[in-house]
Amino acid sequence: MGRSKDSMSVLREFKFNNRPHQYYSLKAAEENGAGPVMSLPRSLKVLYENMLRHEDGLAVTREHLTSFCEAVRAKHFDQEVFFHPTRILMNDSAGIPLMADLAALRAAVARNGGDPDRINPQIPADMVVDHSVMVDAYGTAQAFEDNLDIEFSRNAERYKFLRWAQQSFSNFRVVPPGTGICHQVNVEFLARGIWTAEAGDTVLVYPETLLGTDSHTPMINSLGIMGWGVGGIEGGAAMLGQPITMALPRVVGCRLVGRLQPGVTATDLVLTLTQRLREYKVVAAFVEYFGPGLASLAFSDRATVSNMAPEYGATMGFFPVDAQTLQYLAQTARGESNELIEHYARMQGLWHDPDEPQPSYDEVLEVDLSEIVPCIAGPRRPQDRIALSEAAARFDEDVYKNAPALPNGVVPVAGHEWTMDHGHVVIASITSCTNTSNPSNMLAAGLLARNALRLGLASKPWVKTSLAPGSRVVMDYLAAAKVQDSLDELGFNLVGFGCATCMGNSGPLDSHIAQAIENSEIVTTAVLSGNRNFEGRIHPLVKANYICSPPLVVAYALAGTSRIDFENDPLGTSPDGKPVFLADIWPDALEVAELVNTALDPERFRERYKNVFEGDARWNALHVASTDTFQWEPTSLYMKQPPFFDDLTPELPERKTLEGARALLVLGDSITTDHISPVGTITASSSAGQYLRSLGIEPADFNSFAARRVNHDVMLRGAFANIRIRNEMADGREGGWTRHRPDGEVMSVHEAAARYKEEGVPLIVIAGKDYGAGSSRDWAAKGTQLLGIRAIIAESFERIHRSNLIGMGVLPLQLPQGVTWATLGLDGSETFDIANVEEIVPRSTKVCTITRVDGTQASVELLCRLDTPLEAAYYEHGGILHYIARHMLEPA
Repeated sequence: MGRSKDSMSVLREFKFNNRPHQYYSLKAAEENGAGPVMSLPRSLKVLYENMLRHEDGLAVTREHLTSFCEAVRAKHFDQEVFFHPTRILMNDSAGIPLMADLAALRAAVARNGGDPDRINPQIPADMVVDHSVMVDAYGTAQAFEDNLDIEFSRNAERYKFLRWAQQSFSNFRVVPPGTGICHQVNVEFLARGIWTAEAGDTVLVYPETLLGTDSHTPMINSLGIMGWGVGGIEGGAAMLGQPITMALPRVVGCRLVGRLQPGVTATDLVLTLTQRLREYKVVAAFVEYFGPGLASLAFSDRATVSNMAPEYGATMGFFPVDAQTLQYLAQTARGESNELIEHYARMQGLWHDPDEPQPSYDEVLEVDLSEIVPCIAGPRRPQDRIALSEAAARFDEDVYKNAPALPNGVVPVAGHEWTMDHGHVVIASITSCTNTSNPSNMLAAGLLARNALRLGLASKPWVKTSLAPGSRVVMDYLAAAKVQDSLDELGFNLVGFGCATCMGNSGPLDSHIAQAIENSEIVTTAVLSGNRNFEGRIHPLVKANYICSPPLVVAYALAGTSRIDFENDPLGTSPDGKPVFLADIWPDALEVAELVNTALDPERFRERYKNVFEGDARWNALHVASTDTFQWEPTSLYMKQPPFFDDLTPELPERKTLEGARALLVLGDSITTDHISPVGTITASSSAGQYLRSLGIEPADFNSFAARRVNHDVMLRGAFANIRIRNEMADGREGGWTRHRPDGEVMSVHEAAARYKEEGVPLIVIAGKDYGAGSSRDWAAKGTQLLGIRAIIAESFERIHRSNLIGMGVLPLQLPQGVTWATLGLDGSETFDIANVEEIVPRSTKVCTITRVDGTQASVELLCRLDTPLEAAYYEHGGILHYIARHMLEPA
């Protein structure tokens, strides 16, 4: 890290452990004319310190520093801010494509006469391989090993590439498969709480900050560490030393009061907050928690809340540093820096004391923890909270009444003695870092399983049960608490340490069940302790998906249906014939608390993480040569050289007009990145499946879209091909279909895009509100670009996807307030001319002229969502990595 210009003279020194330490003092900045820095929200203090420390006179200037507080006061949310993260966190799903892009970028730089070694991470970067395990085997003691064997077999080419990257890139570490989920490994091990750097005879101290290539990176906010998710595209730029440009965020203070009632879980809390904050409209805001209720929330509860910041739409869900933070670091074998963390936090005004004056927020929302009640969320979105007492009735109202009639009311299942009905739970999975990082939730699930067995209950035979925690420590404390055997007996055997069902890697259903569902159109359900339940995400045959706490996942497996009123309907009967209700087996809060105290044992964490980067025999058997550039295998169907830099030259690309464009899709509200680029199973009937079949690959070997992300030929055919996407141009047909114009023929999105390319017709997509919600999925932007889509016209954009579109050279354009494709009377038969699209000015207005089939015209003014000058520069270069590469081609 280069030294700051420090034009405001804020570098200060203090003694700690008899050694001089330096830091960039926020109080000194206030005293030297920066304005009321010390009354800023704590998250903005961290951001401002980052700017002080990186003042270079170019990206960060003295003017930025002196105007920051005034911009905050005046709510100038269009002001550009630069951010340099301390480190990068990646999952394999986004991380492998990112490292493949860097490998392709190395080749492009070398091809243009540059030094490929300049393409190297400039800051520490860690990847945790967590997105590739699928739940093929389940319900047996051998399931974990079997799934890991299958994972290595399926992903051998990808993992060999990772081994090459591990050897060839500096500043890059890999946590091998079968270890955990990146966010849980991050909070349990990778995070330090504070960062230090040797600076001559002194030590420079500064806040730890982070960017991650997964949207749930804000889980780290629970430790008072500023960080959020970006796409792999933006993450790659930060890794290469490029500052992240962002608009000044609005900061919403969420004041917590009271305490959770016994029996109410952190999942109930976060689902309630997700609903409340979504309604409050915190998209792209920093949400910062404070207030007297904070002290009653254990760190693990905070982690659950921060993890789901993307679900409530916020960039971050930030918790300040306090005694709970330090206690957790000590419990997880990282307490050696606690004194320094507390000292620094108090000096900089980052420490939380509810009795002291609190920061000035743009807005404050108060939440009383004592009012939270048990709940679930679904059947399609995490913000659709339902009180548990109303869940059965809501299923009947929202889902059951619209389901097709079944013959005789139920469907026999071949090879089994039981029948199926709408609402039957076919997947029950304790999964996801959101909840498996929470010992209270996990131990409650284990105790509920123990209590259920004591009263003679069992999981229903049609339920696919699984346990996929985010770290190996979870299995250690479940075993120590003597509850894992009970979970095993109910079918919740360990299936893997990874995202699994939460990201759609739920694996196949029993073939007879699958056939019954397809033949009779049974509306089945999945319950999971995850963070997302979007349409088509969990399993293609499951239409209703619900998020709930781990103990409720077990309860639903016992019930076997989502049509159960847990207050009034029994889960089953005991051996003596008495009905057993949920209240009879719900774990005692005091017993849970006692077990939690023993679960977080420093030695347990120290032992589990001491060799975390080494991997097992499978990993170490992958031998590859160390070379500057990767040797792509032309016949590979997993690792194909990315095409994005094939035409890279030192010169800027020609600016093109956008005339005579056609709409490839016309879409509604809340189109997620799952709709745009599915991550789960590749079905045989899809364009991608048909392509793989044409190459002689059988459906059993298709693997997932996530695993084939470095094969653009597969991913291109998966773009806008989610089985639940609804294009208004396809006559109500679900899936990746559209209508080619002007002939009107209905065909796949991929086929239509290819035809338009041959015809030289530019393409756009038209959509509603919250376009690009969901995971930070770079292929949602990459696929868009490869289809030939030049611009997205939407009512509003989710933050990460808008950035990713720009990062791939696709222009985001926003409709005026109150104007929609419906109010404009669009049906996709029109042509579109967008004036001056080649003139790149941040937040400028572009006039779009719409010409209908009958020759009449209408026009609408669109807001260009290039929000900052640097975003405009990225777009001008054709993408963020193109921008960086051209600078790399300049003399060092």
